[in-house]
Amino acid sequence: MKLVIIDYGAGNIKSIQFAFNRLGYDAILSNNPVEIKTADRIIFPGVGEANSAMKKLKESKLDELIPNLKQPVLGICLGMQLMCQYTEEGDTKGLGIFQTNVKLFSNSVKVPQMGWNVIKELKSDLFKGIKENEYMYLVHSFYAEHCNETIAATDYGINYASALQHENFYGVQFHPEKSSVAGEHILNNFLTL
Repeated sequence: MKLVIIDYGAGNIKSIQFAFNRLGYDAILSNNPVEIKTADRIIFPGVGEANSAMKKLKESKLDELIPNLKQPVLGICLGMQLMCQYTEEGDTKGLGIFQTNVKLFSNSVKVPQMGWNVIKELKSDLFKGIKENEYMYLVHSFYAEHCNETIAATDYGINYASALQHENFYGVQFHPEKSSVAGEHILNNFLTL
């Protein structure tokens, strides 16, 4: 299986690569369109600020490539947020894959949300074998609003979409690569979708 992690200069991609190594897979880091298009599975990671990340995607024309991919794609953290229509972070237009917007948590909660929280209302084969209220590791100041594509929810001052799915595109707000055995189980589910 050819597994590609999109390398566009936004994120801690080594931890994702190591997680797949533990599962017995070698993941290629690449921003090469041919490499990405010919992959069996694609990971779209992201840590950092949305506006500058989107500029990097545009510079390499990945903003045009990603929404047209036909194989399973998993967006993680900022990667998922950039797959939405719009994010308040940097007043940024997203890739428009998921029909929802990303908003800043209110000042009634500590921002960023950092640490372990549960995912619930699980609705996808991505979560096969994962229990309701399983703990996942999160670090984020912005959240995706619920929509018809919500496949998991989390509470943090508000109930928000912690995972989304549209056709072959999946997005998770949490970091499966940092979420112990359950997180690795989700990554393995993604590989077998």
